[in-house]
Amino acid sequence: MDRGRGDRRRWLLDGLLCAALLAIGLAGTAPAGLNQGMHADPVAYPPVVVAALVLAVRRRWPLPTLAVVVVAATAYLMLGQPYGPILLSFFVAVYTVAAHRPVRTAAVAGAVALAALVGYVFVGVRPPGPVGLMPAAAWVVVPFAVGVTVRLSREAAARARGDEARRLADAERLRVAREVHDVVGHGLAAIHLQAEIALHLLARRPEQAEAALTAISRTSKEALDELRVTLTVVRREETADPRAPAPGLGQLPQLRDRLAGAGVPVTVEVSGTPRPLPVAVDLAAYRVVQEALTNVLRHAGPATAAVRVGYASAEVTVEVTDTGRGGTTPPERSGGFGLAGMRERVTALGGTFSAGPAPPGGFRVHARLPLREVA
Repeated sequence: MDRGRGDRRRWLLDGLLCAALLAIGLAGTAPAGLNQGMHADPVAYPPVVVAALVLAVRRRWPLPTLAVVVVAATAYLMLGQPYGPILLSFFVAVYTVAAHRPVRTAAVAGAVALAALVGYVFVGVRPPGPVGLMPAAAWVVVPFAVGVTVRLSREAAARARGDEARRLADAERLRVAREVHDVVGHGLAAIHLQAEIALHLLARRPEQAEAALTAISRTSKEALDELRVTLTVVRREETADPRAPAPGLGQLPQLRDRLAGAGVPVTVEVSGTPRPLPVAVDLAAYRVVQEALTNVLRHAGPATAAVRVGYASAEVTVEVTDTGRGGTTPPERSGGFGLAGMRERVTALGGTFSAGPAPPGGFRVHARLPLREVA
């Protein structure tokens, strides 16, 4: 429907252009002749009318339109008529071919049009001689150059739009991959550790194994719910459950309980006055904590973890430390996808991120997220 509306708009504009050139040609040919000390004969007007009217189909059939206009203009000039508004129609026809056809095709058509047009310089009722070569060439070269420039600019703009669309698509794919990695990675790490505990306790302490299996069930349900919300937003096909809380620092207690069920005690300390944060900042801060605690599950061994959240007037900071094997940093902690994802999240919002072994032992992840709008 939008394409049809655009086609109708182009037809309307070309119709108005035809009407304008026809009016200028009929009203301006005689005065143009008087200014040149000549009289426009009645035979001058049929070529003027034809050259103006054929421009109504100039976008649909640029080359045939140019051919008709060239024949009309050449006949007009060979009949010894004065330079006049018919050349405006010639200008538009050459420009249209240059703007809507490949450069090589347009160049050949322009050369043919020039060769036909300069015929009147030496053959005709009142040939101007070599002095007429320059004006004839100008009426081809100038519109050709303008048309090619417009065409190249249009193609460059289209390429830029395509590049921007691909960049946005790549950024969206990266965002989706990061979200799924954070949700699934954390949930599976917790489930894996809880399953190991359940297997270890099943024979000797079945009641404790039952508690671990219950934790697995709860963790998997929470991970599935969060993954469902994430994929719903990505698909944009259905509305997410409004009762499901958006991931954010407000969910740290549930995250802490999940880790405790997996055997990793976590303390949460908040400084400053908690307040609503921009959605992007709140999500990024939560994902940093979540991924850091997932790394504790995967790599720290027997350890405890501490989460510190600081609210300031212009920023929020999160820090996660653990008492695990900080001195033997595994690949994931030394720059794998998890840390890279955290760093990308934070820096995209104008913040700073650092991660590395903590001085007394263990590992430390720290992120600072500004609350101002990011340009």
